[in-house]
Amino acid sequence: MVEEKLEKSNYRYIVLIAGIAIQLCAGTLYMWSVYNKAVATHLSWDPELAKFTVPFMLACFVLGIIIGGRIMDKIGPKKICIIGSLIFGIGIFSSAFVTSNFPELIYISYGIIGGIGVGIVYTCTVSPIQKWFFDKKGFATGLMVGAFGLSLVVFTLVADYLLRTVGVPSTFMIIGGSFLVVCVLASLLISNPPAGYVIPKTSIAATQKQFTPKEMVNTKAFYLLLFSIFFITSAYFVLNPQFMSLAIDRGVSPSAALAVVMFTGICSAGGRISITWMSDRSGRIPAMILVITSTLTGVLILMFSGNTAAASILYAVSLACVAYGYGGVAGMYAVMTSDNFGTKNVGSNYGLVLIGLGVSAPLFVLLSYRFPATETNIIFYICALACVATLVCIILLRKFAIANYGKKKESA
Repeated sequence: MVEEKLEKSNYRYIVLIAGIAIQLCAGTLYMWSVYNKAVATHLSWDPELAKFTVPFMLACFVLGIIIGGRIMDKIGPKKICIIGSLIFGIGIFSSAFVTSNFPELIYISYGIIGGIGVGIVYTCTVSPIQKWFFDKKGFATGLMVGAFGLSLVVFTLVADYLLRTVGVPSTFMIIGGSFLVVCVLASLLISNPPAGYVIPKTSIAATQKQFTPKEMVNTKAFYLLLFSIFFITSAYFVLNPQFMSLAIDRGVSPSAALAVVMFTGICSAGGRISITWMSDRSGRIPAMILVITSTLTGVLILMFSGNTAAASILYAVSLACVAYGYGGVAGMYAVMTSDNFGTKNVGSNYGLVLIGLGVSAPLFVLLSYRFPATETNIIFYICALACVATLVCIILLRKFAIANYGKKKESA
């Protein structure tokens, strides 16, 4: 009876819409490049030290995915999504109370607490939607994480306006408090499909082997996914903390630099939606080749554009390529994890795959400070080599994948 009711009401679309609302709020955590200068000024702090909020945030984002996914697989997504929403909102809200006496507390409030909260709600929305839409995993996941990327476009101007009109503390209170309420309410609609669920109006049911985390880590496919996401995200993490500063260094005005940040959000959202949608039709491997090509193109433009008269335009083009590729990554790895290892334990399994991203984020952010892009191209050479390494991993994945990617399958 419950199953029939759910099918008739197309409840999976309600879960999708609720997840999109949560992702739209949670993606604002990536707006630190908008906050950085204002927060540094407010706290009488070195802007370069303020930038270190990013590696804390990114590493804890992955930690939240791992923790949330593990608990979610045991108790379901709704309760843990509510908890994650509270943690996320409290992290942003509490950043309002950081003072110049101890500015490093922003690492804890925004970076660690906010990052863990966003990671939890991220996995608690992405994982269930693949169980509801196992016939169109790329499409549904792309829409979900597309909202995460689109939040930069929707809220960058809002955050900038608040920073200029009400100041840093009130901005964090307004954004943290508002998103806490929205995410908690939307979390009440998040659920897994009932046992025996089939796709509405069809007889399609999920029948693939459901790997436990222990079984997954004993496959070659897991390590190829782990290392490939580590390498392919390097360029985005090098650029993310300095979107605005690099734009200004290349002759872009501060107002135009803000537009550049919004532009990266559009490109990231576009990659999340279009690349995952394409993967449902042309296959996961061709979609990943597009991710690699886009990212490498952006890196090469940055390497050779220099400080020419056209540098500002080329910078925007390069960011578009890198952000588009990163958007594809955000959608594809959740899908490829469930392709290979099933949807039953996708929360835990996806979290383990994202350890590669969790290591990549702080490492490449720190490398970008060690080899500044304004002084040397060494960091871009590193990112270019990382793209090549990703290509090798993806080619091998086609051979060793448990999913049917066109080559022989590996037994567990």
